[in-house]
Amino acid sequence: MGIALAVLNRIAGARLVQRFGLNKPIERGVFHATRTGFRTLGAATRSFKAVTSAGKPARLPSAPERGLFDLTPDEDQQMIRDTVAEFADEQLRPAAAAADTACKPPADLLGTAADLGITMLGVPEELGGAGTERSTVTGALIAEALAHGDMGLAVACLAPSAVSNALVLWGDADQQATYLPAFVGENVPAAALAVLEPRPLFDPFALETKARRTPDGYRLDGVKSLVPRAAEAELFVIAAELDGSPALFLLESSDVVIEAEPAMGLRAAAMGRVVLDNVTVPRSALLGSRENYADCIRLSRIGWCALAVGTAQAVLDYVIPYVNERVAFGEPVSHRQGVAFKVADIGIEVDGMRLVTYRAASRAEQGLPFAREVALARKLCVDKGMAIGSDGVQLLGGHGFVKEHPVERWYRDLRAVGLMEGAVLL
Repeated sequence: MGIALAVLNRIAGARLVQRFGLNKPIERGVFHATRTGFRTLGAATRSFKAVTSAGKPARLPSAPERGLFDLTPDEDQQMIRDTVAEFADEQLRPAAAAADTACKPPADLLGTAADLGITMLGVPEELGGAGTERSTVTGALIAEALAHGDMGLAVACLAPSAVSNALVLWGDADQQATYLPAFVGENVPAAALAVLEPRPLFDPFALETKARRTPDGYRLDGVKSLVPRAAEAELFVIAAELDGSPALFLLESSDVVIEAEPAMGLRAAAMGRVVLDNVTVPRSALLGSRENYADCIRLSRIGWCALAVGTAQAVLDYVIPYVNERVAFGEPVSHRQGVAFKVADIGIEVDGMRLVTYRAASRAEQGLPFAREVALARKLCVDKGMAIGSDGVQLLGGHGFVKEHPVERWYRDLRAVGLMEGAVLL
C-alpha cells in the first residue's frame, strides 16, 4: 500500500469524530508559569521495552534520482497535503489564539494530529510504519500545510516525528526495537529533539552541553532551550559535545528537570528548558555516529524553512482580502500602489522561499549532497520570512497590532525561524 492510503485509512475515524462534534473541548486553562515559577521533573509515564530485534537496523532507501527538478507533488503527496491542510484549516487555525494565550496545545488536537499518522510516515513498513522510501519532500509539504494553520501548533504536532525520524535514520536495531513501536501505536508519546541552548549567537556545532564518559556509559550536563512540549515529553534526543565533537543521545525523561520558557513566539508549542545535571545514560544511549550530527542540523533546518513557507503563505492569504475590502478615502487600500506593490513582493518572496526549500528537501531524500541548498533555503527563509511578518502587520495598519487579527502572532512566530535549531526533523 502507498503512504497516502496508509495514512488516509487511519484518519477516516478522526474525520467522523470531528464531523459529529465528539472531540473533547479545547483546553483553555491558562499556562502563565515563568521560568522561576514552574519547575518540575520530566514526565516519566511510560516504560519503553524492547521488542524482538531483527539484528540490524531498518532504514528507508533513498528516493530514486530524478533528472529534472519538478515541484509537482505526486498523487500520494497531494492527498496527504490536502488532508493535512484541511486539518490545519479546520482545527489548528481556530485553536491557535487560545493555545497561544495558554502557552499549551489542546490535548484533543494533538490526539487528532497523531491519528493523522504523521509519525508513521518516516517509519519503515517492517517496523509498523507507512514508509517505503525516504520522503523529505512529503515531510516538507506536511510541515508547510500545518504551519498555514499555526506555526506553534505545527511544531507541537511535529515534535514526536523528529525523534522517530532520528531513530529511523541513525538508530541501531536495539534502539529501534525499544522506542519505535511506541511511535506507530495508538498512544504516540510526546518526544522532542533538543539542540538549542540559552545563549546568544548559538552555534549548534559548538555545544556547551557536555557528555563525559563513565564506566557504564555517559554523564550529561547542560541546559537545552525552547524544547517543544518539554514538560510532557517522555523521550528526548539530546545534542551534547562528546570528546570535542557534537553527538546525539537518547534520554528518557525521568532524570531531567524541566523549566517553563514561554517566549515571544511559538507559544502554543509549550516551550521549556531541559536541565541536565549529572544525568547518566547507558552506552546504548549514543544515537548513530557523530558524523550524522551535521545531517541532523540540516534536516531540521529544512523543517523550519517549510514552517516559514507555510506561515508566510498564511500572511499573504490573509492580507490580500483585507486590503481589497478595507476602504480608505473612498476606495480599497489595494488601489494604492504602495500597498499593491508590497503585497506583490510578499507573493514573489513566498514562491522563492518555497522553491529553495523544496529543492533542498528533494536532494536530501534522493541521498544527494544538500548542504549548499539548505544554507540557501535557511538564509532566504530567515530574512524574507521576518520581512513578510513585519509587512503583514504594516499592511493591516492599527489592526496589525492587535490580537483580533492573527497577523501579529504570525509575525512573532516567523521571527523564531532565524534562531531555532532542532525541534523538528524531516
